[in-house]
This record gives sequence, structure tokens and C-alpha cells, in this order.
Amino acid sequence: MTEKTLTIALIQETGYKTAEQSYQALESRIREAVKQGAKLILLQELHSHYYFPQQENTDHFDLGESIPGPTTQFFSLLAKELKIVIVTSIFEKRASGLYHNTAVVLEQNGEIAGCYRKMHIPDDPGFYEKFYFTPGDLGFRPIQTSVGKLGVLVCWDQWFPEAARLMALNGADLLLYPTAIGWSPEDDQAEKQRQLDAWTTVQRGHAIANGLPVVVCNRVGTEEALQFWGNSFVAGPQGEILAKAGESSPQSMLCEIQFSRTETVRRIWPFLRDRRIDAYEHLTQRYLG
Repeated sequence: MTEKTLTIALIQETGYKTAEQSYQALESRIREAVKQGAKLILLQELHSHYYFPQQENTDHFDLGESIPGPTTQFFSLLAKELKIVIVTSIFEKRASGLYHNTAVVLEQNGEIAGCYRKMHIPDDPGFYEKFYFTPGDLGFRPIQTSVGKLGVLVCWDQWFPEAARLMALNGADLLLYPTAIGWSPEDDQAEKQRQLDAWTTVQRGHAIANGLPVVVCNRVGTEEALQFWGNSFVAGPQGEILAKAGESSPQSMLCEIQFSRTETVRRIWPFLRDRRIDAYEHLTQRYLG
């Protein structure tokens, strides 16, 4: 087996009132991470502004932007200068009345390597995303880059094993989740802990079930009614925690991934070999009860 390693940086940040403020803060952290050897940068979900879906407000559609657009242009120049791959998260305006929650992957040469549009869209108190986002139509296809095939998914997608599995079946080298998740003021400490444990556990399960590293970058800090819980982390292909950020502070967290671990783990736990693909036809049904 050929040993291949990749140093990833997760940029866990707060929300900012303007895109320019966020660009400045993120650029500083990215440059710091690159000095420490990072070759792949993962930013949090909708990092260019506050998490606006806490309310249904048509004025918030003014935050939408095209691809290419201001955010991709800014980070494309940075990716090209620093010779790194950057995974951004954008409120995409595709057309009038048609918007997506979109991750854009920028190559080391500054070009757009590919996009992923969030497929699972929540609609809960404080997370009124269905008001803003049309479900994605690009499927679960990894994006080929100079650092590997990136299985990029977004936030609410992280609860669905089908999304992770399809990325794995399409040859992803790792799974990445830009995220914006937090607690509401009504949650007591016990409920907060249950939610955080469930969030971490389900994604570690994706790592185990698919024999892949999982990289999760959450936002942090309090924005209006939501307290974003941070805890960005990287899990290895057996679900082992390789790195974990704190709960309350912005930080740049670096972690080295060894891609050869996927081959090693899949040899001893050959879940893909033993899948009963002849018996799963009902998975396309909504409910069978």
C-alpha cells in the first residue's frame, strides 16, 4: 500500500455581519493554517454572514450570490496564491426565486473544481431553511481535486446514512460536512448533551459504515436565539476521533489524514463486500409500515 497523507484545516468561526468582515477573519485563519502545513481547508456552512434562516424574511434573499460570484472570486484568489484546496459554503442565487445552499470546491489553481447543492433541507424552529433553499439537484457525487475525491455534504445531510453511503459508493476518499448547528434557549443542559452526543455519534457511524475519514466544521458563538455549539471534529475510518475543537471559541484546527487507513480498515471490515444489494429495493420507499 502507498502511504498518502493530507493535512486538513477546519476553520471554526463565528458569524459576521458582513461578508467583508468574514472574508478578513477567514483569510487570516487560512494563512495561519497554511503556515502549519494545511493543504485542504474546510469552512463552516454559510460562513459569509450570520445564519439568516432563523427567521422567514424575504429581505434575506438579498444575501444570495451567483457562482462565480464575490465569495468564489475572493477564495479562488486565495487558493491560487497559497496553492491549497478550499471548500466554501454559499447562499447560491441560481435564478430569480431559485436559491440553493451550495458548497463550492476551489482548486489549487483557483478554478472551481465542482459544486454540491444541499439535498436535505430542514424546516424547524430556528432553522427555516425550506423557506430559502431548493433541494439540490447535483446528486451525491464526489468532487475530484488534487488532494483527493471529496465527498462534500452539508449540515442536515449529516444525519442521513444514505447520503454518506452514496458518496462512498461513488469513490469518495473522505466525507466533509460544512455545518451550522446549535442549541435553542429552551434546551436544558441534559438535552444539549444528548443532541451533541447524537450529532457526533451519527457521523462517526458514517465513518465506520463506509471506512472513510469524516471531517465536520461547525460554526460557533451565539447569533440571536441560537447558540452554535462548535465541536468541529475529524473521525478516522473506524470512528476514532482524530481531532476535536472546543465548544465556545473560534479556532483553526489541523489534522493529518492517512488515506491508507481506508484500505486497511476495509480489508478487516469489508462492509461494501457484504452489502445485500439484491435485498435493498425498498429503500426507495418513503415508509413500509
